[in-house]
Amino acid sequence: MNLFKSHFWHNKGQRNGIFLLGILVLVFQIVLVFVDFSSAEIESINTSDATFFYKQIDSLEAARLAGKKSKKYSFNPNYITDYKGAELGMSLDAIDRLLAYRKTGKFVNSKSAFQKVTGISDTLLEKISPFFKFPAWVVESEINKKSVPGKIPLIKRTTTDLNKATVADLKSIIGVGNVFSERIIKYRSKLQGFSMERQVYEVWGLEEEIADKVVAIFKILKLPNIQKANVNTVTFKELLKIPYIDYELCKKIFEYRDSVAELQNISELKNITDFPLDLYERIVLYLLAE
Repeated sequence: MNLFKSHFWHNKGQRNGIFLLGILVLVFQIVLVFVDFSSAEIESINTSDATFFYKQIDSLEAARLAGKKSKKYSFNPNYITDYKGAELGMSLDAIDRLLAYRKTGKFVNSKSAFQKVTGISDTLLEKISPFFKFPAWVVESEINKKSVPGKIPLIKRTTTDLNKATVADLKSIIGVGNVFSERIIKYRSKLQGFSMERQVYEVWGLEEEIADKVVAIFKILKLPNIQKANVNTVTFKELLKIPYIDYELCKKIFEYRDSVAELQNISELKNITDFPLDLYERIVLYLLAE
């Protein structure tokens, strides 16, 4: 009992010490609550300098976003969509005129041609034409036109035979660059040679006015020696390789052959339901009935 009591009873000096310690703790807490320890040197964020600083940051961010939004990329004007046209500032009528022109299979190959088709103003043309990107052969033809102003350059060709013309020969025509020269020769190889001048107009992407220039200079001086297949014995795979014959037509020819056992004359192809009569002259270049 005496041991327990000794821990809770203090002499006068000890009681005074405990009281003083309580006073110090209370004073310390009051100081922490009511005294502002922030430095007087730190300026308020509401000062005029701080406001100016934040305005500068906001203006720089706005300029960055505006620059990002207004950035434009080069494009081929032949493939402008409704959305792209509206974004460029074109009217709906102008966009519709361009789309209607493209549906005819024709292309615009200069900014003046673009304006002629769409009817846009000079101001809008000046604004958007720097972003026009035409095919390489168009650019090349324009360079050729400007190379000798007022004069027609002297052109050397190795031949005027359409079936013997080289890439260099075909490139001598303004508007026919590397791409179309190679494309014409590749198509000629697929056909085993041009049998009629109008086959030139079938070359993919070749505009009619450029094809006109080609057939005006290059002629079929000798018909190609095409290896014809016997329609009565040809296999499905072999028939499918023949120009102008797709899978559906190939299937119809085989169904007709099975129904008649054997074609007596190649002209019997015309009896096939939905046979493309406009391609008959071309197809019979590769087929015979024996």
